Amino acid sequence: MTTKIPKERNLALNVGIVVSGLMTLLLIWALFTRIGSPRPDPTRIYNPEGLLGEIIQVDVRNGCGVSGLAETMTDYLRTSGFDVVEHGNHTSFDVQTTQIIDRIGNLDAAKQVALALGLPESSITQDVKTDYYLDVSVIIGIDYRSVLPFIDELETGVVELNSDE
Repeated sequence: MTTKIPKERNLALNVGIVVSGLMTLLLIWALFTRIGSPRPDPTRIYNPEGLLGEIIQVDVRNGCGVSGLAETMTDYLRTSGFDVVEHGNHTSFDVQTTQIIDRIGNLDAAKQVALALGLPESSITQDVKTDYYLDVSVIIGIDYRSVLPFIDELETGVVELNSDE
């Protein structure tokens, strides 16, 4: 004797199978896109004599005068695992392009910050100042709209166009 399964139950099972299949495909896609794209590593590789901590230390400066940029970038870098020790305004607001400055002679740390911000290695310069006690300084330029932390902010309209930090 065979029992007949109601159509509603059959439909629910089919929908469950389709949803499970889509979720599986989404997880597989997420795994492969994460493996294929480089990720910044906020840990320090070069640490002469163990004088500094293990996490790359960064100073963020607003060099274009648009309000809130240094704080937004600070939050973004901290979320990415970097130790932002200070943020504020740069000495001037006429910086054209966002700059990453290596402060201790460790280009790898500067490259990790550039990777996190979506900037090319050509944006990195060296100006070693060991008395700063940090690895990298970031100076936000007028081109900030092309830097990762601000792409989403601009789409949602969160960044204000005033001066100060």
